[in-house]
Amino acid sequence: MSWQALTPQVYALGESPFWHPHEQMLYWVDISGKQLLRANIYMGTVQAWDMPSEPGCIAPAARGGLVVALRHGVFRALEWGGLLTHITTLPYDTHTVRANDGKCDALGRFWVGTIDEPKAGRAAALYSIDCRAGSPVVKRQAGDALTANGLAWSPDNQTLYWADTPNHTVHAWNYDLPTNTLSAHRTHLQLPPKPAGWTFEQSTYAGRPDGAAVDVQGNYYAAMYEGARICKFAPDGMLLAEIPTPAQCPTMPCFGGEDLRTLYLTSARHGRSEAELARYPQSGCVFSMRVDTPGLPVNFFAD
Repeated sequence: MSWQALTPQVYALGESPFWHPHEQMLYWVDISGKQLLRANIYMGTVQAWDMPSEPGCIAPAARGGLVVALRHGVFRALEWGGLLTHITTLPYDTHTVRANDGKCDALGRFWVGTIDEPKAGRAAALYSIDCRAGSPVVKRQAGDALTANGLAWSPDNQTLYWADTPNHTVHAWNYDLPTNTLSAHRTHLQLPPKPAGWTFEQSTYAGRPDGAAVDVQGNYYAAMYEGARICKFAPDGMLLAEIPTPAQCPTMPCFGGEDLRTLYLTSARHGRSEAELARYPQSGCVFSMRVDTPGLPVNFFAD
């Protein structure tokens, strides 16, 4: 098994990939480039849609189109390239905080994590947005973090995972899907910190947990930012495998393809050194690899 670059284009900060099963297309965002992107993997073509501010995450909608979390609010688009209709504004200061990693739960609520850009006030949080009854119901689910990432659910929807990337921590809660409540918080993974004076030439650092995906066996695949790898963890937290990546900074995996046995991966190139990019010239690409165990399908937004 080896990675293949989906397209030759590179992007500044790829994130939030999902496979659209009806369209047979891969979607993702370029946060720094302020774009939504989608690729026809069979034709090798990519479409880009410029956004008015940084998109943190996106999800497909059951009624068609997308739900999009931008820095300045959460929006609905009924079709690709169409009108962005404002749904809600999350309670944070857009000068220092923006939307980041997120996705929908099995009942169609849109979950959005945020990032505290100055890394000073632990202002990052996790919100759920329920639009099934019409008017959005926003609930702050967790907080006191620096960078929200790694959102995922177990196959039975009874465990929710959420990472705080700079703290090298993956949290877990018991989750009650019908009532949308978290309980029994615990630290699921506490990974080794970044060594002082680390440079990309040193392979001793495994990276820190960025975006994540879960397979049908409940294994948690974490993109390890600056670690040039994906780590596959069993439901009990045991490290099962390390998958080297062709970019120092992988950002988020997802499962796709007709059998959900293609692992897609976004990556970052924004802010990386010339020396690092010389070693990893495909940084910023979207990659794919075939895997043995299928993943969970994307959940659709309900409104």
